[in-house]
Amino acid sequence: MTDNLEVELGRTTRESDAGEQRQTTAEAAAQQSIAAGRATNIAAQAKDSFAVTTLPWDHPDPFTLDVTPEPAHIDGLNHTNNAVYVQWCERVAWAHSAALGLTLADYQRLDRAMAIRQAHYDHLLPALLGEALTLGTWLLPGDGKLRMERCFQLLRRSDGATVLRGRWDLVCIELGSGRARRMPPEFLQAYLSAALPGPQPAEPGAV
Repeated sequence: MTDNLEVELGRTTRESDAGEQRQTTAEAAAQQSIAAGRATNIAAQAKDSFAVTTLPWDHPDPFTLDVTPEPAHIDGLNHTNNAVYVQWCERVAWAHSAALGLTLADYQRLDRAMAIRQAHYDHLLPALLGEALTLGTWLLPGDGKLRMERCFQLLRRSDGATVLRGRWDLVCIELGSGRARRMPPEFLQAYLSAALPGPQPAEPGAV
């Protein structure tokens, strides 16, 4: 009876040790898989970041948005409809403004907005279904009072070709009346500090 009990206990101990070893091996494999996945993600992000920064931008340090034409974006000519480019430009412009600290809620709070007075787009190449594209945007300083400009460049990631260039002429308005008004200090601080180098606005009272 004692011998049988010892044999049974020994078998149970070995099975328990084997189970723990299998669990440890599985946990180690899972940890390796997670680590490999993280490494892959980091490498992919680094590669993507490197690609964006080395694209042939018209100006340095663009604020960017990655876009890809989807089936709903394709028109009867089998390329991206022109209206989609306008929507993409609006998306990247709002994202850039929010990154600078001015959202739609801030516009409403300040009763001021930068409204598009004129918009111009040069469609240089078609964008086809599924193509990887990156849209960059920059601010230009304007007059430091009422006006500033925003420009856009859409690049094809595969070869760096420019698909579109765009430009907005912006004017500051009072939301309540729709009339042109001077930019508030919050706009000057956020937008002009991020604008590309260029002619500086004249000092108050300067001729």
